[in-house]
Amino acid sequence: MNKSNRYSVILGNLGNTCDRFLPTGYKETLPKREMIRQAAAIPGIAGIELVGTWDITEKNVAEMKHCLEENKLSCVSIIPDLFSQKRWGNGSFSAKDPAIRQQALEETRAVSRIASEIGCPLINLWLGQDGYDYPLTADYRGQRRAQMEGIRAVAAEFPNLKFALEYKPKEPRTHSFQARAADTLLMAHETELSNVGVCIDVGHALMAGENAAESAMILQHYGDRLFHMHFNDNYRTWDDDMIVGSLHVVEYFELLFWLKESGYAGWYSMDQYPYREDGVAAVRESVAFLQGVEKLLTPKRCNEMRELIAAGDATRSTRWMRELLFSER
Repeated sequence: MNKSNRYSVILGNLGNTCDRFLPTGYKETLPKREMIRQAAAIPGIAGIELVGTWDITEKNVAEMKHCLEENKLSCVSIIPDLFSQKRWGNGSFSAKDPAIRQQALEETRAVSRIASEIGCPLINLWLGQDGYDYPLTADYRGQRRAQMEGIRAVAAEFPNLKFALEYKPKEPRTHSFQARAADTLLMAHETELSNVGVCIDVGHALMAGENAAESAMILQHYGDRLFHMHFNDNYRTWDDDMIVGSLHVVEYFELLFWLKESGYAGWYSMDQYPYREDGVAAVRESVAFLQGVEKLLTPKRCNEMRELIAAGDATRSTRWMRELLFSER
């Protein structure tokens, strides 16, 4: 994938963001067609991620496909809504109720049919309600097995699609069954299917205490399982979904270097929640930051970084980074 078409955005970034304190949202609700038009106007954006039931259904798939084509945007992934409906309150694929597990399977099948119809290559599974809150309430063995078996079943039915498991340590549950890169990679491997991999949301990795660059390399090392990337920023204590690079500049620099080194060829997708900021401006700044870092990662500098890593001298690496950031250009 070339650099001109690697940036995408989850459509909801441009919508009426809400939270539990202001459930009606901080902004006006815009028509989907207008949000798509706004996304297409952001420099560098060439793809869109959609949420099933929120943005696209089997009833409006033709309309959404036409709208994306009209704005020259690719559908990068579809995220099944397995988290925002009351029925998923105690889990989806890992729910103890077999009827709910079956509904989760059917919902994911429906989204997969939509993806196949519009030429979308990837289903991104964020199973935010699949976890637990208190001790002595979760069947760690049985519920994890049920979750894996549900994922394996639908991925086997749609071998031409990729299924990316997006991990997050907590929220809305206090503990998520897919909480870190390593345990999510284990579940992907347990399916024994090559079309099941992992999505790194950088903010979720920060919350989990991970170094996203290291997580990316682990996923790539064990069978090229890094399928997708979500970009945002936070203070590590919560999923603040802030503008990319607003906080962790050096870590982002290292992450983009290792994504190049590992041969990651997927999309760089913006996943933010700009409650009070202008959504278009926030996404534009995020893309511009990533493009700026990529511009700095010249072949010469990449060679210098390889030498720094080989030397393992923290003062030398810090000096190199400081001189790069503060040099006069």
